[in-house]
Amino acid sequence: MEKKYYDEEFGTILIRRSEKARSYILKVKDGKVSATFPWRGSEKILLDFLEKNRPRLREQLKTRPKLVYDESTDIQTLTFSIHIFRTDRDNFYPTLKDGVLHIACPKQTDFREEAIQCVLRLIVQRTLRAEAKRFLPDRLRQLALQHGFVVNGIRIQASRSRWGSCSGYKMINLSLYLMQLPLHLIDYVLLHELCHTQEMNHGKRFWELLDGVTENRALALRKELKGQTMLP
Repeated sequence: MEKKYYDEEFGTILIRRSEKARSYILKVKDGKVSATFPWRGSEKILLDFLEKNRPRLREQLKTRPKLVYDESTDIQTLTFSIHIFRTDRDNFYPTLKDGVLHIACPKQTDFREEAIQCVLRLIVQRTLRAEAKRFLPDRLRQLALQHGFVVNGIRIQASRSRWGSCSGYKMINLSLYLMQLPLHLIDYVLLHELCHTQEMNHGKRFWELLDGVTENRALALRKELKGQTMLP
């Protein structure tokens, strides 16, 4: 069960009541605070927990600010950068040309409005999806052929919970947000999922296999990947 709670300092907080939760949890992601608590827990206790952790959340929001798309946005993905500007047009008009996603916005656009941010996020997501479909399947097949893996299918999804996954049928799912990563980390995720076509768990044999196809850099690449966050 989910509901929204408005806090004067943090804005809208998404609150989730979960059967799996064993404790009260507060997280900061993409400049927003979210809360999870046990199914039989108390909202009052959760709000008291929020007050107790307010200083910590405030500091985390300073170091993990919400990405705002506006004319100062400076983002480089694997295949394109983003250029946002105002024009005399009366609508939003994106154009991907020569490695730049140009997004023309109406002159009166107020980038502080959440509705505007939603429009811009959707434009960026659609472009990432198109680029992911163009690049990732071919790259995955190339790596599979190079290292002797067999893949039965590839899907591009908008997953925010994981960069990739692999089913027992050797079907690999890839997040379109992989396109925001540098190529060596994209390859790491692809090789990680390819190794799962032979070893479904994360046991010793899996890491030995992944080390073998990453020049013994599996753990270093894993650590580097953990430092990456998905675009909003």
